[in-house]
Amino acid sequence: MLAETICSAASAAGLGIAAVTAYRKRFLAATRIAAYSLVPIGLVLTGVVEWVSGIAFKPSVWIGFGVLGLAWLLFMTTRTVERRSGTTRAERRAARAAERNEAVAPGASAPSLGAGSQARPAAAAAAPKPKKKQEAAAPGDDFSDIEAILKKHGI
Repeated sequence: MLAETICSAASAAGLGIAAVTAYRKRFLAATRIAAYSLVPIGLVLTGVVEWVSGIAFKPSVWIGFGVLGLAWLLFMTTRTVERRSGTTRAERRAARAAERNEAVAPGASAPSLGAGSQARPAAAAAAPKPKKKQEAAAPGDDFSDIEAILKKHGI
């Protein structure tokens, strides 16, 4: 009831200002002001003001807006985390499929790491590689690393 009264008063004031503007021979501006001043009364007559005031003063509506805001926040947070991790959904799906294939038959196929990479057999992947320091740790070969570097550079 209060909102309708305020809208009616705003429309009446706007029409009064439009009349004064028309009296000053500014008919185009007066017509524009009259159009703007008729909007609030039009909203009251169509029931929009009653609908908006009913929404604005119901706590359940505000709780609903809060839940929608929370859902949007959760969605955006997951998108941000996904983008920062550097993987896409398709890549994660392919990795899960590869894990399932290995779990079923571990030696059957190795997962592809992308275009151009070659899959190694499971036995070769599991075998430890010998370290250079263990090979070069023989007594008297303290300068073998330096000699290898010099030979590499042609010195």
